[in-house]
Amino acid sequence: MAFKTVRNLIIAGGIAAASLTGIAIAAGGSGPADGYKMIHKHWHWSGVTGSYDVAAMQRGYNVYAQVCRSCHNLDHLAFRHLGDKGGPFYDEYYKNPNDNPLVKNIAAEYEVIDVNPEDGSEVSRPGIPADYFPPIYRNNAEAAYVNNGAVPPDLSVMVKARNNGADYMYNLLLAYSHPQPEGITLSTGQYYNPVMEGSKIAMPPQLQPQEGVFEYQSDTEGQNPPEATIEQMAADVTEFLAWSADPKLAVRKEAGLMSMVYLLILSVLLWLSYKRIWRRLKPSEG
Repeated sequence: MAFKTVRNLIIAGGIAAASLTGIAIAAGGSGPADGYKMIHKHWHWSGVTGSYDVAAMQRGYNVYAQVCRSCHNLDHLAFRHLGDKGGPFYDEYYKNPNDNPLVKNIAAEYEVIDVNPEDGSEVSRPGIPADYFPPIYRNNAEAAYVNNGAVPPDLSVMVKARNNGADYMYNLLLAYSHPQPEGITLSTGQYYNPVMEGSKIAMPPQLQPQEGVFEYQSDTEGQNPPEATIEQMAADVTEFLAWSADPKLAVRKEAGLMSMVYLLILSVLLWLSYKRIWRRLKPSEG
């Protein structure tokens, strides 16, 4: 009985801390701490004609699956989205991503909780492309209990939830190495990160020198991957999360460009029609 009471108090404290953490995350931060200079990268998808780098997205998913997946959800992403046009594992031979064998294999690596149609009991099964990425924790209370009171945020829309979100994510993953200034006191389970609001974060450094531990797999075209440095992994997982936050960007830009070409041709035709109709009329005098 006493154990249950203590455990309930711990969970209650975790929920309260998680709420405060959620408020800080929603606020988006007020910018990096003094002394830290943000690194601004040129991302592949920026600009009118920019699009995601497929190989980088595939490597970024690899980083998510091996590093981030243990704590962070992708709540708004289904496995089939990985095989959509513009997605990291799109294959033109499988217009329906549910038929994509690579997407099927990725989904099958996850355990999905389902309901037995016969008796209504919970059953677990391998994922299928139509499933959404399953939650890591059953609820926020469990997430807070496991993570020292902080609920790991969902990453599927994180890049869109921040000002200059891609640069924010990239710098957040790299800034752990920045020297901690005097006057900042860290509690148990906190780490110094100048990009985070208040320069304190509950997540420990995730990207470490991975020689002999973490290796990129070859991409779907068989190209040899780059070395898995901290900077490379941070850039690649940011590329993947930028896509997860805006998976229709490439399709939308393609449609926008086609619309602009159509309007340009239409404008030229209208101008030529105007000149042909009114060319014989002389301007009135006086």
